[in-house]
Amino acid sequence: MDTAPGAGLQLQQLLPTSSATSVSVNEVSFSYKENLIGALLAIFGHLVVSIALNLQKYCHIRLAGSKDPRAYFKTKTWWLGLFLMLLGELGVFASYAFAPLSLIVPLSAVSVIASAIIGIIFIKEKWKPKDFLRRYILSFVGCGLAIMGTYLLVTFAPNSHEKMTGENITRHLVSWPFLLYMLVEIILFCLLLYFYKEKNTNNVVVILLLVALLGSMTVVTVKAVAGMLVLSIQGNLQLDYPIFYVMFVCMVATAVYQAAFLSQASQIYDSSLIASVGYILSTTVAITAGAIFYLDFVGEDVLHICMFALGCLIAFLGVFLITRNRKKAIPFEPYISMDAMPDEGAG
Repeated sequence: MDTAPGAGLQLQQLLPTSSATSVSVNEVSFSYKENLIGALLAIFGHLVVSIALNLQKYCHIRLAGSKDPRAYFKTKTWWLGLFLMLLGELGVFASYAFAPLSLIVPLSAVSVIASAIIGIIFIKEKWKPKDFLRRYILSFVGCGLAIMGTYLLVTFAPNSHEKMTGENITRHLVSWPFLLYMLVEIILFCLLLYFYKEKNTNNVVVILLLVALLGSMTVVTVKAVAGMLVLSIQGNLQLDYPIFYVMFVCMVATAVYQAAFLSQASQIYDSSLIASVGYILSTTVAITAGAIFYLDFVGEDVLHICMFALGCLIAFLGVFLITRNRKKAIPFEPYISMDAMPDEGAG
């Protein structure tokens, strides 16, 4: 006689479990969708920025090799480059609102890959197929490794998707792991700054570590600002939280000082060395900051974390090979050759 009620009770207990499983699956699929949107925005942004920078460089080279009296900012090419740069930066900025910081930061390798390909396509030197392959074999291998690393990063990236509300950001900001991390970072930054300023230690690692430490705070604040802006656009207003303006000021300040140190480094060291070492250091420090502040890897299994780390290492190696080849190659100006310009005095 008790069989029917017992069966009914079991059915009632199973229904919530089934419903919870369905919700969990929907949340996971939604998190993968957000990851994909963020990754695509970041890849698009870095690709467009790379094209923009090369367009502006082409504009400067073309003006320098001709008798055109116009200033560079009076040319359509330069303004097209500026427009594309703003569009690309907007795409990268928006990507932080959708995907974890640990996924977006390493995708800056796309800029290095795109610049390498553009430089090879528009190189001014005349080459034979054998010479071309021998000279640029490292670039091809580096691009392949960087693309493979990027694929692993996107595939095994963390799936933590917390709404960037003022309460959540404030809670993370005053958490003891992040406060401890900030204490260590401030001490390390002050020590590096002391050696750099007082001891005149101009080692590239010292300068780019200063850039990386500032950059880690830049990306942490960029994600907070971008996330709060997206939520506000969606109707959940976050601009009345003081933490938004604190993060915005920190974002601008760290970005400005980061650019200043990068400018100083570029006056001393080769740009390819800065690109490779800077990418490795900045990505490593930024991922660490994101893991501590936004808890990117909480709940991730060991396999995913190891594969993500492997993707980072492969991308690092790819960028290193690309920039190493660029450093060894004979310096060139992409797109156009000065000795290939039409002779003004000819017929």
